[in-house]
Amino acid sequence: MLHDSSDEDEGGGGGAGKKSIPTKGPQTSLNRPVVNHVNTGSPLLTKSDYSSSPQKTTTSHYSPQPNFHASPTPTQRILPTIPSNSSNNSPSTSLRSSTNTNLFPETTQPSMVFNADTTSIKSDDSSNQSEGHLHPSQQQQSSTRNQDTKAKPANTNNLSKTLATTTSSSTGTTTSSMGIPIDRAPSPSPSLISEREREENERVERELELKRKRLQVYVFICRCVACPFNSKQSSDMARKHLKITLVQYGVIKERFLTFLNGKTRIEADEAFINAVRSYYEVFLKSERVGKMVQSGGCCSDDFRDVFRINIEKRVRSLPDIDSLKISKDTVLTLWMSKFDAIYRGQEQDQDNSNRRLSKSNYMSTSAELIMSKEQLYDMFQNILTIKKFEHQMIFNSAQLDNNDEQAATIRRELDGRMKQAESLQRQRGLMPKFVHKEMDTLYVDELKKSINDLMSNLESLPVRGGSDQKPLRSKRGASHSRHGSSSSSGMHSSTKSLHNDGNSEENEAGLSKLAFVLNFNVNITCKEVRGLKSIPTNRIVYCTMEVEGGEKYRTEHAEAGKPVWESLAEFPTNQILPIIKVKLYMESSGILSLDDNKLGKLSLQIDPTFNKTNWWIDMVKIKNASADELKVKLDVRMEKPQNLKMCGWCYARGKNVWKSWKRRYYALVQVSQYCFAMCSYREKKSEPTEMMPLEGYTVDYAEPDNGLVMQDAKYFFKAVREGDVVTFATNEENERHSWVQALYRATGQSHKPTPPVTATTKSTQAAGTSGQKDQIDADRSKKTGFDEYIQSDPCKFDHHDLFKTLQTATLDFRLNDPYCSLGWLSPGQSYVLEEYCSRYGVRGCLRHLYYLNDLLDRAEQGFMIDPQLLHYSYVFCASHVSGSRPDSSASTITMEEKDRFNEIKERLRQFLEHQVTNFRFSFPFGRPEGALKATLSLLERVLTKDISAPISRDDIRYFIRKCLENAAYTNYTRVSDQAKIEGERENQQQNDNETIYNTDDSPRKKIDDLIHLAELCIELLQQDSEHYQEAFQQYNDLLMEHEEIFWSLFAVDMEHVIDQQPIESWDSFPLFQLLNDYLRVHDTLSNGRFHQQLRDTFAPLVIRYVDLMESCIAQSIHKGFEKENWKARTRGCATSEDMLWKLDALQCFIRDLHWPDEMFGEHLEKRLKQMASDMIEACGKRVSRHFEIWIKKGGLIGGTNSDYLLPSECCVMVNVILDCKAQALKLCALHSGDLHQYHTRIDEYLEKILGDMSRALIQKLISVLDSVFKKLSRYDEGSFFAQILSLAKPINEDGQAYVLCVNANLEQLRQKISDEIFTLNIFEEWYRQQTQFVFTWLGERTEIGLHPYQLACLLLIIKKTHGSFELQGVQEKDLNSQAYLTIMQRLHFEETANAVK
Repeated sequence: MLHDSSDEDEGGGGGAGKKSIPTKGPQTSLNRPVVNHVNTGSPLLTKSDYSSSPQKTTTSHYSPQPNFHASPTPTQRILPTIPSNSSNNSPSTSLRSSTNTNLFPETTQPSMVFNADTTSIKSDDSSNQSEGHLHPSQQQQSSTRNQDTKAKPANTNNLSKTLATTTSSSTGTTTSSMGIPIDRAPSPSPSLISEREREENERVERELELKRKRLQVYVFICRCVACPFNSKQSSDMARKHLKITLVQYGVIKERFLTFLNGKTRIEADEAFINAVRSYYEVFLKSERVGKMVQSGGCCSDDFRDVFRINIEKRVRSLPDIDSLKISKDTVLTLWMSKFDAIYRGQEQDQDNSNRRLSKSNYMSTSAELIMSKEQLYDMFQNILTIKKFEHQMIFNSAQLDNNDEQAATIRRELDGRMKQAESLQRQRGLMPKFVHKEMDTLYVDELKKSINDLMSNLESLPVRGGSDQKPLRSKRGASHSRHGSSSSSGMHSSTKSLHNDGNSEENEAGLSKLAFVLNFNVNITCKEVRGLKSIPTNRIVYCTMEVEGGEKYRTEHAEAGKPVWESLAEFPTNQILPIIKVKLYMESSGILSLDDNKLGKLSLQIDPTFNKTNWWIDMVKIKNASADELKVKLDVRMEKPQNLKMCGWCYARGKNVWKSWKRRYYALVQVSQYCFAMCSYREKKSEPTEMMPLEGYTVDYAEPDNGLVMQDAKYFFKAVREGDVVTFATNEENERHSWVQALYRATGQSHKPTPPVTATTKSTQAAGTSGQKDQIDADRSKKTGFDEYIQSDPCKFDHHDLFKTLQTATLDFRLNDPYCSLGWLSPGQSYVLEEYCSRYGVRGCLRHLYYLNDLLDRAEQGFMIDPQLLHYSYVFCASHVSGSRPDSSASTITMEEKDRFNEIKERLRQFLEHQVTNFRFSFPFGRPEGALKATLSLLERVLTKDISAPISRDDIRYFIRKCLENAAYTNYTRVSDQAKIEGERENQQQNDNETIYNTDDSPRKKIDDLIHLAELCIELLQQDSEHYQEAFQQYNDLLMEHEEIFWSLFAVDMEHVIDQQPIESWDSFPLFQLLNDYLRVHDTLSNGRFHQQLRDTFAPLVIRYVDLMESCIAQSIHKGFEKENWKARTRGCATSEDMLWKLDALQCFIRDLHWPDEMFGEHLEKRLKQMASDMIEACGKRVSRHFEIWIKKGGLIGGTNSDYLLPSECCVMVNVILDCKAQALKLCALHSGDLHQYHTRIDEYLEKILGDMSRALIQKLISVLDSVFKKLSRYDEGSFFAQILSLAKPINEDGQAYVLCVNANLEQLRQKISDEIFTLNIFEEWYRQQTQFVFTWLGERTEIGLHPYQLACLLLIIKKTHGSFELQGVQEKDLNSQAYLTIMQRLHFEETANAVK
């Protein structure tokens, strides 16, 4: 057992007076109860397993690359290893305690030291850096490590020495149960041992046990990786994205804030900026998102999807604009590209960091792809905290690179498991407890079936060679490669057919010799010839190469002065001992010569072990050839087929075969994974002369037989079977060892041959062969304590306990890697764990129960776990426990599985209840996508009592209803805390939820806080509808009930705040408007309980407000017109505009309330319309009364009546009535029922007032004309004053005065009265009455002529007023009436008459 130690640990180092840690009792086995040796607590792996001092102990998550520190003065100590006779029946512990165990406790572990004579190899020299591919999550850590296999190759041989560690400054030596010395001080009396030392002793023991368990698990894992035969790495698993860390989350928020502050070069319009601002405020700044990032369940796609969904709703809701040539889809694409630019960052330093990050991400992507064996080894080293040198020792000693050794190990394991199953059938007391007694027999059959399936899987594997050897090939011409591809493919097809033939003939009594015909490739490269000095340099020479019985190959031509070639010839052959021939020719110079001159030849017998490179060999000269000694330089290699495991020359003698003691060439041939045979061959023969199937034989080393010892037969070994003994002998001990090891793998025997201890010879000291290397590795492993782990019998371990340790460590490693895994293992991890379970018989139900327990532990610790993963494992376990497996195969069910399942089911139910209750915080913004829906689906499965029975919808709905009720209270509590609305509760009120506020807060502040809370509540429910409604689609009524409960909690605070508002305060109406606008368009909450409560709460307030406004407007009319100065305003006077504005504002306010009750809404509308009608009528009465007073007033500029100017106040009054009439349609017309019930009456009333005003104005203006004509009447012919007034010789003064008066009043009316139509009507009527008045006055004087003065004034008045009214817009037909034409005719007549006079 390996353990690190330091001189200065918790015990205080090696100083005097420090008490040592005693060790009492035997060493505990690996599969003793976990609860007795492992700390209960957090199952997370920590760095502190290998910390060198207590100051470095941390509580952080497991780091895959612990830092090891060597002790400067180590005390020699070898830790005990796992006993090989460990009990197979470990007591079961409870699920909760077993899974919560801390596999790597947070303690200070001593550092590790090798002592090899005077040389120490410290653990600092051993690096965790893997050779070849590094695990992606360990690229940066491993890059700074030293690689001791390269940096200190001299120390590698010292690994065979004693492995020593120190745990404290203790001295003395104790011996473990395995006989390995452990340096410790003698145990003091129990009275001298303090409690702290006892705890320290227990802690050290736990660490030792955990280290032993990790090493043993790693040995089994290495075997699964080295030779998998049950599972394959999946290449179609969903790729996991890189998760966002807290540091990256802060950088992302900073980038978006920088964009919003306008500090980036990204151009954007206002709509996109608003969308980004909403995304930043609502999503990025959300506390729930921060917790999701912390839980490791958030990736960049989640951030992007939330923004995409948000802008899609914004853009889709916009109306289509035909004039725009850009589509909405194009807008979305542009916005997403800008979002990506913001997300990535635009600054140069950010770009550089992104490039570095992307490179590291690229290096870590191999974790999600198919991993090589080296990567798998490296990953599980990090998972189980195995050091690099420990892996190297295990790798070399277990021969993990030797496929034959691994296949033989599997065969021995399966044979052992089959024997164990048979022993269980005889000893039923060793079986686990089942739910039914009848399952005992079924359990044994189940074990045998699984073992037979494994054997079938192993048998289906193709036969592979013992080592991956690459042929040495040189460049050759195209003319010499015609057989390259055909020979290779032929060898492959022959091997395949041989394998198939062997399988088909296994059931026969004997094997055909044709099954052992082997296919070889002989590669010969002729490079150079020496000894041609006597031949002219310009002569052409060449070589031919052949394997006896095959084709000939010829090299290219070369001059004798430089006979160099690079010609490779490949020869397929079935002979295991072929003869190759090489001949040297010189081209004949004669014209009539038919044959070339042969200069030399070479004949050589080779075997599959033959391999020579750059080999100079003498050629036999031909007579009459050159006298020089000929040598040729060759590369010769014979490629072995994959099913040839060993070959060589041996002596042998047996009872049934090889009955004579003679030297033969033997080959160990594999036909299939379970069929091997020892065959002997002769030269030039392809079929074996004799063969011996190895089934049932046991091989071992043997003592020399004096009667058989020969010069080349010194080292003996035997193959023994009942009734037969075959003795073999070799010339070298290394060759014997290789034969024994190869036969040991082939026979599948449980007994491992041990070489006899003999004097070391020169041949045994050589370490050139693989067998000698394996022996050295085995010796080194045995001395350092690893041999017990490697040689331990897997059948004697509780693999369920080991697998639980492995799976827990793997899950912790996975949750801390850079990927957003959500608990899903990587393809490589799943592949290895699946291989482990299949190979070592881990029950599938227990495997998933362990996994469920680990997942629930991590979920409770804050990790994000995919509910689909929980669902998959739970359904598997439920179907198994209920006996309704989907594969329709009967399977045994143990009491442990049933008890664990019931405990997991209850724990899972509680977890899912918490998840659904806190769905907003467990799945922020609906992330991960589909997780909530999967959680509800899993909840339905968990609540089902029997998996085969139909799901009870009532029970599920009741459970979800309770969860959503609690969720409503939880959500409102958190949002009210956020809005700072909820204060201290009254101590006297125990049964309600009323909130007590500080007395310092004003009612206005409280209502503002309540409105803010309402906004947050609306935003919360809108987010729920957007992100969670789809998941609750089957429970829409329960979700509606959840929302009603949520609003009922809000209603308690709302009632309390409104009750505290002053009676004259109307600040609460914005709250009603906000809530009602949200509720009235809601599909389910409209006219719901809270909506009705809201209506009932605010109805009295609305009625009181309307009553108060009616009284206020009436008072303003009464007091306003009494003090009105009739100054012109926009449309009327100050009082009228204020009245109309109040009426309009009141109606708009009530209308904007969108009162939910239709009847009450109609009542309010009629009430307001009638109020407006009454107020306008009151206004009209007061204006009419004031108009009658002001119309009598006028400006007397010249002191005559013709100087009258209409008062502007009268025009203002007219404007008031006109404004009231214009606003009456909007203020008095109903929107339902009798639309003009109130408008018609008030419109008629105002029309009457305007008519009266118009007549009064015209009458006043005509009176001015009457006064002028009264003056002109004094000039009538025959009157008393005519003569007198004529003496003054007047011209047309009265006419000019009247014209000026008309123009002034026309301008006054035009500028002061706002309604042009009304003004034009007055002008038309005024002109008509004026013309009629003149016509009547002239008609009274038809008998008399007009005085010249009268004529001059009339002409001036008629012509000037005609032009003035024409300029004001009076139509021509009204101007040129019949009366006007008659008047003009009379005036022209009078003018002519006066001219005649």
